[in-house]
Amino acid sequence: MRRAGVPFGEHSVRYAPGALRPSGDPAAADRQVLEHYRRWKAFFLRSGDEVGGRGRCAVFTPDAAHPFVAEAQGYGLVITALMAGADPDAQDIFDGILRHVLAHPSVNHPELHAAQQDARGRDAGGGDSATDGDLDIAYGLLLADRQWDGGGYKALAVRRIDAVLESEVHPGTRLTKLGDWSSGRYDEVSRTSDWMPDHFREFRAATGDPRWDEVLDAHLSLAGVVRTRHAPATGLLPDFVVGTTSGDPRPAPGKVLEGPHDGDYHWNACRDPWRLGADAVTSGDARTWAAARGLSRWARAATGGDPAEIRNGYQLDGTAYGDPGSPAFFAPFAVAAMTEGEGGEGDEGDEGAQGWLDALWARMCGSPPDPARAYAAGVQLQSMLVVSHNYWVP
Repeated sequence: MRRAGVPFGEHSVRYAPGALRPSGDPAAADRQVLEHYRRWKAFFLRSGDEVGGRGRCAVFTPDAAHPFVAEAQGYGLVITALMAGADPDAQDIFDGILRHVLAHPSVNHPELHAAQQDARGRDAGGGDSATDGDLDIAYGLLLADRQWDGGGYKALAVRRIDAVLESEVHPGTRLTKLGDWSSGRYDEVSRTSDWMPDHFREFRAATGDPRWDEVLDAHLSLAGVVRTRHAPATGLLPDFVVGTTSGDPRPAPGKVLEGPHDGDYHWNACRDPWRLGADAVTSGDARTWAAARGLSRWARAATGGDPAEIRNGYQLDGTAYGDPGSPAFFAPFAVAAMTEGEGGEGDEGDEGAQGWLDALWARMCGSPPDPARAYAAGVQLQSMLVVSHNYWVP
């Protein structure tokens, strides 16, 4: 087993100046992450005959439409690559998940992943792809190349990155599509939780393809337009944006793919503070820093600084409609809260910022993974990795 290039807990990759971290001993924060990781493995990893044969692993999703979905496999690859050094089995698990992914190519492109498998390991739902899963799979491969040099991960990553650009990015707008099946009326739809700026930056670095600069700029520009026109008081983004090809991008006016809340800050967009915040603290980009900081400050004011008041769903004007309590909603705000420190991009920090981050961190540490909720557990664990300064870009 190769030694990890960036072992968990060493914090050797520095964040941008001004990024906050939880108060107290960093080693104690690392132990909290490690404990959540151990529970995540115990609850959601499946292997062997459960997922198609010896040497394979997959992340089980009891709360999804099917037991194994692409999004979860992408999460699994990213998480296990980041945990190398703390878990001696990390590379074996990573390779097992990768075998599962490679055994299930999309019917539309052999370098993309069929988005869903049933309990018997058979492709379900048409056998086509989901963009978010492929983005994280490719990114996980780049992390693995840095962690375990010589494993052939880079070549796999580049092929998948090229396939994403070919089949899951609109050639005109440079915005992410929903999957390699997306055409017709779905050509004008983009899901904000697929807007992963740090991934786009790393895809540019890995491939040398300048079109990824266009992809990054297109998404950050559109995010700014949507916030300014439709959520100036909150900075919230909707699950889905429509009209992207017509020059009139706007929140979905109702059900476009999943349900009547497709135009609200719902169960997809709840990941946006994490995705924007992760890029902000690793790149220092003023655009993502300002977006993440705005989200954090709105949430802090809306809840009176109490993470227990974060609700599972908001209209873009900040009107809450969901119940409180899911880590999928409160954990990403902890990543955004890291941008509220003094010295970061944008205006000065304020004295309430550290207390807000500490309160969010305490809530995450006091919320162990629910074995029936793989989605929330995966979002929370990755948010904890960022907040504890154990996240990095390849």
